Amino acid sequence: MKERKEPQKVTQSLFSVRGYLYFFLTISGIVTFCFLLFLNSLEIKFTDVKNNSIITFVSVIFLSLLCTLVDGIRRKMTVERPVSRILNATDQFTQGDFSVRIEPLHGFDSMNEFDAIIENFNKMAEELSGVETLRTDFIANVSHELKTPLAVIQNYATMLQNPELPKEKQVDYAKIITGSTRRLSDLITNILKLNKLENQQLFPEREKYNLGEQLCECLLIYEEAWEKKGLDIDTDIDEDVFIKADQELLTLVWNNLFSNAVKFTETGGKITVSLKEENGYANVTVSDTGCGMTPDVGQHIFEKFYQGDKSHATGGNGLGLALVKSVIDIMSGEISVDSTPGTGSTFLVKLEGENFE
Repeated sequence: MKERKEPQKVTQSLFSVRGYLYFFLTISGIVTFCFLLFLNSLEIKFTDVKNNSIITFVSVIFLSLLCTLVDGIRRKMTVERPVSRILNATDQFTQGDFSVRIEPLHGFDSMNEFDAIIENFNKMAEELSGVETLRTDFIANVSHELKTPLAVIQNYATMLQNPELPKEKQVDYAKIITGSTRRLSDLITNILKLNKLENQQLFPEREKYNLGEQLCECLLIYEEAWEKKGLDIDTDIDEDVFIKADQELLTLVWNNLFSNAVKFTETGGKITVSLKEENGYANVTVSDTGCGMTPDVGQHIFEKFYQGDKSHATGGNGLGLALVKSVIDIMSGEISVDSTPGTGSTFLVKLEGENFE
């Protein structure tokens, strides 16, 4: 384990030997040059020059000392004070205190370079503070989401070891374990996909294709699920609507939206899917008559691990819509949601069209 280093401090004195020599040589050179020019045109006795040179030399020493002290005071006020503030803040920052901020030295009407550095530091600290909060929340949420299916698998696997357990129970417990492992696998897969998308490790391969055909293919995947719940499916999909995008990535979008619509719509409800070309954009709308959500939930629905259903009764992990948002952003599209509790939700995706025919 590394020992924590003590914070660095500015220990500059008002009097600096180097500064004194600098001023002494500078003043000596200027005085000597001026005297040579002045004496060159006058006839002065050598003894007078010798006597006055001693006084001049003492004056140069005194002036050099005075300039050194004045320069030291100036540096103390204009350099050391702001540098000490910045160093103290950076020391706290390196120790993990992301809440530290530096007070500006001057107002907005008289900012100098140090004020600009302080302003940039405060902005950096604010951004990193938000990132640190997200990181902490992300770890906490991942831990919680991983523990839930793992606990189910462990409990039911333990019960399966009972030799007297009826065969029907064995089958039921095995199905529960399978479902939990599938949920765990989906969670890890989505985490990896989100990580690649956010770190720009996935590069979209754009190609022109028929968006309507893709929507129909994705919707049919959930035919068994909607028939089991007796849902009414209404489609209004325009023909020959083409876009230029990554087909595989957009499949993730439609699968998540259709899956959520089926999941949150009660038995006997209705799901509507439409595709319209408007003003050069392909507008995809997915509506349901499910439970809906409050405006507060709607504001956070695209955040990682956010779940409007705090009871986890729907079996989600809060990553699906975050993944959807990341894909739509990469495709330079837009996504929005309009929802009313007890009435249903409508998701609108806008993508730039490609040679509508």
